[in-house]
Amino acid sequence: MNGSEAWRAGLLLGVMLALGACGHHRGFGADDDDVDINAYPANYKSDIVAAMHAYLNDPTRIRDAAIAQPALKPVGNNVTHYIVCLHFNPRKNATEYAGVKEVAAVFLAGRFDRFIETPKDQCSGATYAPFPELEKLPP
Repeated sequence: MNGSEAWRAGLLLGVMLALGACGHHRGFGADDDDVDINAYPANYKSDIVAAMHAYLNDPTRIRDAAIAQPALKPVGNNVTHYIVCLHFNPRKNATEYAGVKEVAAVFLAGRFDRFIETPKDQCSGATYAPFPELEKLPP
């Protein structure tokens, strides 16, 4: 093997090692063993309020907002995560409301992940309390 072939082999080995290291990272932190995927979502109300700005076209003047406490429930393929059930009446346009909508906020590692639009199984039997923070969202 001449000098140029040895240099290419070394470069190839370096690239392979770098790519191999990337394949073991799942995105939750430097040490995945320290992350509890089902950590309790301590800031669930503020996380939900923040997510509503992206979820709704017009997050202002929401009516009848209510929220349930976080609960561990099956989501998807019987994977269990903390979810928070909500119901509220969002605006359809400047003068009309869309009607009461029920969604569930899914939390992974204690942080908001996504909303489930039809959470029938997850939210059956949920006990709701008023959620005035959602009714006071700024534009």
